[in-house]
Amino acid sequence: MNESLFHNENYWVSSFNYLEEVRKDFDLPERLKFHDVTLRDGEQSPGVAFRAEDKIAIAALLDDLGVDRIEVALPAVSEEDIKATKGVVALKPNAQVFVLSRGMESDVELALECGVDGIILELPVGTPRLKNQFKDWTEDDVVNKASHWAKYAKNKGLEVVLFPMDCTRAEPAFFDRVMNEVGTLEAVDGIGIVDTSGSLTPQAAVWLTKHIKGMTGKRIEIHTHADFGMGVATSLACMTAGAEVAHVSVAGLGERTGNTPLDETAVSAKTLYGVDTNIKYDKLYDVSMEVIRRSKFKIAQSKPIIGRRTFTRESGMGVDLVRKQPLAMFGIHPAWVGREAEYVLGKKSGLMSVEMKLGDLGLEPLSHDDQMAVLTEIKTLSLEKQGLVSDEEFVEIVNKVTGK
Repeated sequence: MNESLFHNENYWVSSFNYLEEVRKDFDLPERLKFHDVTLRDGEQSPGVAFRAEDKIAIAALLDDLGVDRIEVALPAVSEEDIKATKGVVALKPNAQVFVLSRGMESDVELALECGVDGIILELPVGTPRLKNQFKDWTEDDVVNKASHWAKYAKNKGLEVVLFPMDCTRAEPAFFDRVMNEVGTLEAVDGIGIVDTSGSLTPQAAVWLTKHIKGMTGKRIEIHTHADFGMGVATSLACMTAGAEVAHVSVAGLGERTGNTPLDETAVSAKTLYGVDTNIKYDKLYDVSMEVIRRSKFKIAQSKPIIGRRTFTRESGMGVDLVRKQPLAMFGIHPAWVGREAEYVLGKKSGLMSVEMKLGDLGLEPLSHDDQMAVLTEIKTLSLEKQGLVSDEEFVEIVNKVTGK
């Protein structure tokens, strides 16, 4: 086994991931492509409202980051979205520019007016939607509309990705009919596994990817959500079965529990599976922070890759390794994803933390007894505050202990 696959200057992950016994049935793409939905599905997060200038600025960042496609909007939503879409097209990005289109002429014509490269052709396939939201649609309606508008868009020069909404909750027989009658059409370039409810398990995702690919021979794309906390796992499972495109959003932006995060999926594909992407990993953090700033979307401090405290250690044991040997403490090197490791002072700190902080702040070394006294004060203050001890508070504690 080539050790550099799981251990190199950028990351040190489990060697078990690369055992032949584990990987023998994989059908991995040479490169995983990313269809970024931040500007459309991500904007569906309640309260997020991107102006055209925001979408254009974010699209430029995404293009520089290395995403392969940018889904800008459902243009029919507003004049602002039409303006944004045309603005992104005007950037002439390396990434393809896509929009969402429902099964109707006006949506396809708007896509053409905006000058995009392709459309995500959305039609309801899931049983819950057909029974409750599209009550007047028959199965024939779905098949006929999907076939008609796929051909219409393709004849107009657009790339077409079939997007069978909520298809992971479809009746299996009807789903197969859609795949056989629509998915096999020459007009359809790719097929999305649209896990609207985020309820597809990774195991089922592997089976479904192979099933669709076997029926249609088309490019498979995975679009899922984090309702059950499995968006990344399900997307990567599809990748192991031959899916070539993952639909993702920056920082997991999206309604309910969010879409599959770009950062986690890209880093995991590379480190855990050895699959290349076009992403510039060292720019993930800065791009994510700019999207968060513009969206006013909050993320957990512990969120993988870009969370505020992802590379922070309070516990005293091994705290020096955070700087000396980051890969002894973390699976990925902070610098590889544009981050810095840090340590903080609090209830769980140890003498090494005190010694390091004295040096960092340019303070005089202390005797062992004084260090112990400082550590006791740190723990006491941390409990009183139920939080961390700041540098200013640390200096006050040192002065108190030393009588200055």
